[in-house]
Amino acid sequence: MPDALLLLSFGGPEGPEDVIPFLENVTRGRGVPPERLAEVAQHYLHFGGISPINALNLDIIAAVEADLAEAGLDLPVYFGNRNWHPMVEDTVARMTADGVRSALVFATSAWGGYSGCRQYDEDIARARAAVGEGAPELVKLRHYFDHPLLIESFADAITAAVATIPAARRDGVRLVFTAHSIPVAADLAAGPPADGGRLYSRQVAEAARLCASAAGFTDYDVVWQSRSGPPQVPWLEPDIVDHLDILHGKGIDAVVVCPVGFVSDHLEVIWDLDNEASARAAELGMAFARAATPGTDARFARMVVELIQERVSAGLVRGLGEVPGYGCTVDGALCAPGCCESPKRPIRR
Repeated sequence: MPDALLLLSFGGPEGPEDVIPFLENVTRGRGVPPERLAEVAQHYLHFGGISPINALNLDIIAAVEADLAEAGLDLPVYFGNRNWHPMVEDTVARMTADGVRSALVFATSAWGGYSGCRQYDEDIARARAAVGEGAPELVKLRHYFDHPLLIESFADAITAAVATIPAARRDGVRLVFTAHSIPVAADLAAGPPADGGRLYSRQVAEAARLCASAAGFTDYDVVWQSRSGPPQVPWLEPDIVDHLDILHGKGIDAVVVCPVGFVSDHLEVIWDLDNEASARAAELGMAFARAATPGTDARFARMVVELIQERVSAGLVRGLGEVPGYGCTVDGALCAPGCCESPKRPIRR
């Protein structure tokens, strides 16, 4: 039985003075020019320099703690980030001081690929190396993109979003799924080489299929958002805003966007969808609704507890999809040799 659970996430600034230092952490070693950082910083400053991600993660932790107690699992929950406080190195040091010798790690990404999985393994390995001798064993839980509770939550959110579309347009509403774009080369390298690559985009497509089916849709689109990088580098396309233009050209006058690639309403969701995509839809005269992310749904915390129970008791692995999942690793080791190499690291806000 593990001694604790570590929720491992991306991190975000807590005030205007944090924004540039945070972005410098995100982009360190990647040669991103200061003017690009200044551009992205404006997205955070639009919301007072505060990313909602830390507060959302604390809410998830509180819900997980309650569900762990209800399930009779005595696991303290720790919180660590890659790019902002609480930094994962500091958290693992505190865990070590508290006597934790083994812990499970829940990463707030459901996906394979470099940014969605392997980079969290690197975080784990870096934090253990920083602590040195006595650092706890850290076992990262598996991908959960097709977990039934996640799919149910998204499906109900889609249904609720459709209900907000004006009744006269509801029958013709178009369902569009979005996830964070990554460089095409990174997607090609996602997953164990023997699995053929494109693990990230395949998992996103499978999650979208499952959510659409559960919500009663047989036709839908999968598009991408939050691209950042030089225009000469191919990224997964089309972009959500460009896709709205395409739909408008086809006579679609109502759209529901489901951010299937995100577990919480952090900056990519509230800026790229609630701001940019919503504004473009309004310019086109399209009715627009955005489905909620699952992090605040009670089923999300229950899913985390199920993943823990699955690991500690060799319980049933619950997944609805036909695309493989990986991601369960020990002390930052890879799933397989060469897994999820990425020649270019995307800027994640």
